[in-house]
Amino acid sequence: MVDLSKIAPKSKGDAMHGERESGSESSPREAAELRPQSEGGASAPSEKKVSISKRRWRVFKGNRRAYWSFLTLVTLFTLSLFAEVIANDDPILVKYKGDYLFPIAFSYIEKDTFDGGAMESDTDFSDPWVRNEINRHGWMVSSLIPFDYASINYHIQRAPAAPSWTNLLGTDDQARDVFARVIYGFRLSMLFALLLVSLSSVIGITMGALQGYFGGRLDLFMQRFVEIWQGIPILFLLIILSSMVTPTFWWVLGLMLLFKWMALVDVVRAEFLRARNFDYVRAARALGVAELTIMRRHVLPNALTSVFTYVPFLITAAITLLASLDFLGFGLPSGSPSLGELLQQGKNNPQSPWLGLVGFFTLAILLSLWLFIGEGVRDAFNPRKIYARAK
Repeated sequence: MVDLSKIAPKSKGDAMHGERESGSESSPREAAELRPQSEGGASAPSEKKVSISKRRWRVFKGNRRAYWSFLTLVTLFTLSLFAEVIANDDPILVKYKGDYLFPIAFSYIEKDTFDGGAMESDTDFSDPWVRNEINRHGWMVSSLIPFDYASINYHIQRAPAAPSWTNLLGTDDQARDVFARVIYGFRLSMLFALLLVSLSSVIGITMGALQGYFGGRLDLFMQRFVEIWQGIPILFLLIILSSMVTPTFWWVLGLMLLFKWMALVDVVRAEFLRARNFDYVRAARALGVAELTIMRRHVLPNALTSVFTYVPFLITAAITLLASLDFLGFGLPSGSPSLGELLQQGKNNPQSPWLGLVGFFTLAILLSLWLFIGEGVRDAFNPRKIYARAK
């Protein structure tokens, strides 16, 4: 009989042991297969997966024009938030006979604050007597620009006045410093646009999500409502309401909010219509997950990708809208530091070209920065560029 144990195939370990004993060397591929994955390979802990947010930031940062526009805009907006410190006719800090005063934050009665003061009203720190009294008994720290947006320079002979060392960008037709009004107007335009786009986006995303996810009669009814609401002439409504009430910042913001929320409805509705039949949404429903939870955690993040690419362009539209309303006289009340009002003064005073030029270049730079940022955001949310940069 034949002994089968002598001709039975060896196990893999025995074969490897036999090869080692025989002195044969394994191939590089076999050595790589025998090497632990921790020494190299796709699952090595040293190669960490890059998150999608970091990839998007890398793509955005790779667009140098968008990145530097973002840094410039953030810097300018941050500085404008401290406009009262940069441009103000009241000093920032006053030390008078051992007491510290903060005129930019509090009001001080002249008679009760300064020895020898005769006025029972708020102290006018531009008064020569008040300044001499402070200099004799203390000191004060003034702003870089000794005017706020409503301060009048009584030392000029005529208004508008050309640019000078006192008024770097000249004065308007009411002898107010243009540089100070640009700083305050820049902040006002940015705050108006950011608030309008933020609030309108919340409403528009909610309405579009409800339409796209549930569909049916709800979608049909809301679509007809949006079409009717879009047909209302906003300008005529502004003209009628401005003749009845005095417009303010919040009044104009609320009125624009009634109509600008529709900008994102169609985009979000299309994204929810596309995503509601995906497999992971159906699986969540089969597991009994609540509809609102599915909308918020599973469908909404995908819809926000399209929304974020629109936001910078919506902000530019809001800034242009406010400037247009102020230029036509239906926006903020008279005297407000508005870029549109500065353009209107340039139109009414062609003999003072600095008014129109300052307003034009300020708006042009502001809108250009936002447009460049919008291009960078659009590239950052483009899947092809994200994964092309990641390779």
